Amino acid sequence: MARPEVITGTPICRQAAFVLDKFLANQREIQQAYPDCRMVLATDEPDFVAELEAQIKRYQLKGEVITYETLKPDYARSRIWSVTCGREAIRQYALLQGAEYLLCLDGDMVYEPSLISIMKSKIQGFDVAYSGFRFRFRGSLGFGTSCFMINRKILSKITFKCYEFRNGQELDDGESIFLELFRYHARLNKGYFLPIKHYRNSQEYYAVEPHPMRWHETLTHIPVVRYMLTMAAVLTRYNIARKLHILFHRKARFLPRRPE
Repeated sequence: MARPEVITGTPICRQAAFVLDKFLANQREIQQAYPDCRMVLATDEPDFVAELEAQIKRYQLKGEVITYETLKPDYARSRIWSVTCGREAIRQYALLQGAEYLLCLDGDMVYEPSLISIMKSKIQGFDVAYSGFRFRFRGSLGFGTSCFMINRKILSKITFKCYEFRNGQELDDGESIFLELFRYHARLNKGYFLPIKHYRNSQEYYAVEPHPMRWHETLTHIPVVRYMLTMAAVLTRYNIARKLHILFHRKARFLPRRPE
């Protein structure tokens, strides 16, 4: 099998696969627009593999399914451990396959078909490019590993880690991977570069369109500021950055849309 330039990687489980048909149809559009890519789905549910492989075949996608084990401490309750372990399995897979870029995506989102070309243009001169989206549970804008392209140089240095504290506070995988990126002086480019639909259920979704970042987003995403906020969460076991994010977006209520 020829080495792909780009691998798109997505952790997937049955519970979060409520728009799997839409996601895979979108992946087909993405592969048609950019043929030099391949998809990998990572699951920690071995009994889900055959179904996923059948769906890949049905949609005529270039890709495969890998399995991984979710390792977490006894006190851990958050599903973020499963997602993070899935991202790490995908990272190792992408390195073994020799891809130049890994593009992390989520299975409950649908992306602009020219996604890869757009993200490749945004990563030029940088090590990592993020495109922002609306969070499914609170409808507010933000950045994370749901549309996250990283080059091979930095991918070979970092590790996807999870932080959940005994008091129930946690960092999401986007916050925790930032600590790794900061450690290795990765150059980051963040913006709302492309349309993304983030599905709330099988019909409703939160949509984002390309637009400039707001002043408070620009401020809080300056790397040294973001590092201080994230480390404050680690040291205090309290996610102050997330609380500030919610505070700034409290007045803006984004209602989910139904497909027409």
